[in-house]
Amino acid sequence: MTKRLVLISASIMLAFSAAFAAIVATPSAEAASLTSLASLKSGDLIRGESFTAVYYYGLDGFRYVFPNDKTYFTWYSNFNTVKWVSDADLTKIQIGGNATYKPGARMIKINSDPRVYVVAKGGLIRAIGSEAVAKALYGPTWNKQIDDVPDGFFSNYKIGGTIDDASMFSPAAEKSEAVDINFDKGLKAPVVISITDSGYSPATLSVQAGTAVKFVNNGTTKHTASDDAGDWGTGTLNPGESFTKYFKTTASLSFHDVYGSAKATLTIQ
Repeated sequence: MTKRLVLISASIMLAFSAAFAAIVATPSAEAASLTSLASLKSGDLIRGESFTAVYYYGLDGFRYVFPNDKTYFTWYSNFNTVKWVSDADLTKIQIGGNATYKPGARMIKINSDPRVYVVAKGGLIRAIGSEAVAKALYGPTWNKQIDDVPDGFFSNYKIGGTIDDASMFSPAAEKSEAVDINFDKGLKAPVVISITDSGYSPATLSVQAGTAVKFVNNGTTKHTASDDAGDWGTGTLNPGESFTKYFKTTASLSFHDVYGSAKATLTIQ
């Protein structure tokens, strides 16, 4: 398959799929160069062997979905740095959510809302108060720099105050500051709790609300971290497997290993 045909195939798939699917190389060319999970680094673009969806590998260890090609191309100009992982390894990386437009790159709207929005850090969108403001922000071709976002993806964004004056928003400054999706989403490396055959380490831990906690089975048999109240749990983790969860509200949580007698406490401040 030639490069031209590959690009054409990608265009066809994008036209018929709400999820972003990008053909970046033929399976035969990439099958011998799969990247291991241990080799992945925060900020990598990844895809599996069988499916062509491209994901952003976040600092928190989750993969983030590009809802469509337009979102992807506000961050990247091509697929040259996409890394292939095995389908089995891809399923081990939890989905953290959807990527949103790069701040300042373009304006967006939906069919059911006549307003046009700028995009700021963290998926914050702000309606533009007038055509004059839009022209001041994005120049005389402002009306050609607007993308329609499917209604189903609009909930990825948070709505802020209206931009009534061009001094209230700088597309150039927003784009310059948004160095990557990690920064845009405020992603941080997770706090790790190791599960061994002798218990949890640490067995007592305090973290700030909004922190991701990664439970890793470093033992030789099956283990879990299961909430005593039954509200959450890792499920069964085989040796080497892990599970990451964001804890967003203050609480004191006690959990246990259903395959043993280990207990631990997690305090969310």
